[in-house]
Amino acid sequence: MPGNGSAVDRVIDIFEAFRLSERPLSLTELAASADMPKSSCHAIVQTLAARGYLYTLSPPRALYPTQRMLDVAHDIVARDPFLDRVAPLLEQLRDTSTETVILGKRQGDHVIYLQVLESPHSIRYSASPGDLKPLHSSAIGKALLGAQKEAALQLWLAAQVLPRITDATITDPARLTEDVLQGRQAGFFQTRGENVPDVWAVSAFFHVGRETWGIGLAGPRHRMQDCMREKAQQIVTACSLVARRLAYAAEV
Repeated sequence: MPGNGSAVDRVIDIFEAFRLSERPLSLTELAASADMPKSSCHAIVQTLAARGYLYTLSPPRALYPTQRMLDVAHDIVARDPFLDRVAPLLEQLRDTSTETVILGKRQGDHVIYLQVLESPHSIRYSASPGDLKPLHSSAIGKALLGAQKEAALQLWLAAQVLPRITDATITDPARLTEDVLQGRQAGFFQTRGENVPDVWAVSAFFHVGRETWGIGLAGPRHRMQDCMREKAQQIVTACSLVARRLAYAAEV
């Protein structure tokens, strides 16, 4: 929560405050938006300005980020050894399916979206890299739960309270277990409005070495409901292609 985290949390809160405001902010406004003491905000702002991440406008005296953070982030992403290899296959899947494609990985009790390629349709499922989704209500989450042994699944469920994200979310552990095991038997996993109302999704997982990843397709119910098996086959094929490409890259 803003104002209650570590120094790293507060730096992130400052940049997210600029993102939400979409304008320069005074120190007072920035501290209020990031929900932190003005003195703490001032110390962080001084460091960021000294490192070239913020600049000052006057009058009135206000602050705004420079392009430095964008350049740093761009350079990091451009050299990602994983996404660089799978991006063409994900783009091909997006173009073939015409729905939003998501690449995700487990992070604790959530899925973290690592890549999102949005559908070309005007009505589509929208998300962003870095989004965190619950394992039990997201298609990729179910896939990653299904990638583990049943004993591990039961152990995880025993320690969980499954919150209701939408009216369709499965919150009963026995029902979720049945749903995940059915998905594993079928070779793909589904959600029907369980994470976002009226959004249906299908996913599958793949292994590369000791790592497990999930790929999902998500779109509005009216386009997805009559072609879930077709979309599932596209997902399974994409997972196989990605796994082979990464395994080959690891060998050479």
